[in-house]
Amino acid sequence: MMKKLLIANRGEIACRVMRSAHRLGIATVAVYSEADANAPHVRMADEAVLLGPPPARESYLKADLILKAAKETGADAIHPGYGFLSENADFARACAKAGVTFVGPSAEAIEAMGLKDRAKKLMEEAGVPVTPGYHGENQEPDYLKARADEIGYPVLIKAVAGGGGKGMRKVEASDAFLEALESCKREAASSFGDERVLIEKFIASPRHIEVQVFGDSRGRVVHFFERDCSLQRRHQKVIEEAPAPGMTPNVRAAMCSAAVRAAQAVDYVGAGTIEFIVDGSGPLREDGFYFMEMNTRLQVEHPVTEQVTGMDLVELQLRVASGGSVPEQDHIHLKGWAMEARLYAEDPATGFLPSIGQLDFLDLPETDLAQGVRTDSGVRQGGEVSLHYDPMIAKLITFGDTREDAIDRLVAVLDHDVRVFPVKTNAGFLRRALTHADFRAGNVDTRFIDARLEDLAPKSPPAFSYVAAALGLTEGAGLFAGDADPWSVADGFRANAEAVIEMGFQADEARLSVSLERQGEAIEARIGEASYTLSEVALGPASVKARLEGREVSARLEARKRGMLVACQGETHLIGLYNPAAMADALEAGGAVKAPMPGKVLSVPVKAGDSVKKGQTLAVLEAMKMEHALSAPRDGVVDSVSAAEGDQVGDGAVLVTLADE
Repeated sequence: MMKKLLIANRGEIACRVMRSAHRLGIATVAVYSEADANAPHVRMADEAVLLGPPPARESYLKADLILKAAKETGADAIHPGYGFLSENADFARACAKAGVTFVGPSAEAIEAMGLKDRAKKLMEEAGVPVTPGYHGENQEPDYLKARADEIGYPVLIKAVAGGGGKGMRKVEASDAFLEALESCKREAASSFGDERVLIEKFIASPRHIEVQVFGDSRGRVVHFFERDCSLQRRHQKVIEEAPAPGMTPNVRAAMCSAAVRAAQAVDYVGAGTIEFIVDGSGPLREDGFYFMEMNTRLQVEHPVTEQVTGMDLVELQLRVASGGSVPEQDHIHLKGWAMEARLYAEDPATGFLPSIGQLDFLDLPETDLAQGVRTDSGVRQGGEVSLHYDPMIAKLITFGDTREDAIDRLVAVLDHDVRVFPVKTNAGFLRRALTHADFRAGNVDTRFIDARLEDLAPKSPPAFSYVAAALGLTEGAGLFAGDADPWSVADGFRANAEAVIEMGFQADEARLSVSLERQGEAIEARIGEASYTLSEVALGPASVKARLEGREVSARLEARKRGMLVACQGETHLIGLYNPAAMADALEAGGAVKAPMPGKVLSVPVKAGDSVKKGQTLAVLEAMKMEHALSAPRDGVVDSVSAAEGDQVGDGAVLVTLADE
């Protein structure tokens, strides 16, 4: 067994690897950038080495500095985690040359599976079904367009070296192909240093089902069953589960067998995942799945497999890398159901733009395996979500005997155990997805979110947030305590009064009025133009519970100088009294198109004097290695342009201003 392990990564995966290493008695070494000097993974390690400045290309992607850190600390093995250098064949080869064990597959296996066109040819030879498409060497735009025309639209353009949804575009029609190709190649070059692409037929009602495989140096390959990762946004996984809904024994046997053949085709050693695109237009079929790609590393979603098989996959990685064997296939059993939700620092109300900044408040559930709850995180309260890295805050994992158990526990976790502020998160969005009737029924494909986005990502806080804020703020000093009953207080809380409470609120940039009126045992709440009936209102020292239109709802409260901090249905908002001056400022800024986050300006395709239509692209910003098109909020004329290609701009910087036509 290895003696000292350097983890060439950061955040939750670095912490996750360290937990298994420490349990095995292996000393650990963390590496970190200047931005991560106080990060949890640095504090958790036995030793830590500074790599360099915050940008990943100057720190976590510097293979020479990581190998130097291994040599200086005496580390005899390196675990790459996921992302960064985890699928870099040159890094795996450099580790071998330096005499350091790379916890992962060989450089040759990474190269074979790392380029999608080459991998698909290998899979065809191994008898693994592949999606119809073009995987050739000719990269001339007109030639690629002609191949796409032959395949038939819609098609997917994919970076051959891509992954994680980057360098991927869906094209609906021939006249949109060349523009999508240019954008895809640009993003691929930025993310992977390789602009080459392949083209595949887009499968209608596609599901994303993957199989966890594991190989050892004795040539044995086993599988740990499947995961369903169909709930995605922009090709990025959002909620994953194991097993897959609707899976039958025959389809499972066919899919897992194909996955094992795929790994055997490249003499695979270590943890890997074979991803299949599956025809979800009807019941799953033995001939209805196609090889998509292989991830030659540990996956973000590996915890759901661990919970349904009882196996520690990281521990197995470390044992196999030290010369150990994988378990016998008939010793790997599937039991129960597990689900994982990725809690991201992003704002669904603004198109899921990343939300960066300090985590003033961070409440996450404690891991309690006996209760079917697990949290994998690499941040802490007071820490910062940085511009430079993936904005994941935590992975929330629940498990139980049935799919319904896993869903219900995950909803309860989001309702009662998650609070993040002022950084915005997708927690409320996750909750709405989990409680959607189609999701609960298992009717999920990769278009699930796009087809229901209006329902899943509303622009305002949950209605009960305003009710809770009104009850909290009207106490003056702060919160209700014990069994206090606001309806008996002689300051406007009068039973049978016409307007018990009437207040104007603002949350984020929204403003609306709220009125609460006692009607016998119930409370009639009017929030903006909508009306609700509340019953069984219970007030705690820092919470409000009730039934809203017959459904149980709750909120946690904390008094702040500018209002009430309300955590409700996964979302945390600061809800304060309406401030007319602040609203006037927001309205006045309506003609300014601002950078929603710090980043680099890739292009500004307009100039002063141009007439533009609502929705027209005014600027393209690159942040977190992805492109964000900023559109005109209305028709108008470009009054001024304040940014140019290549500029680094800050959050809120005005890029373009519009005037009326």
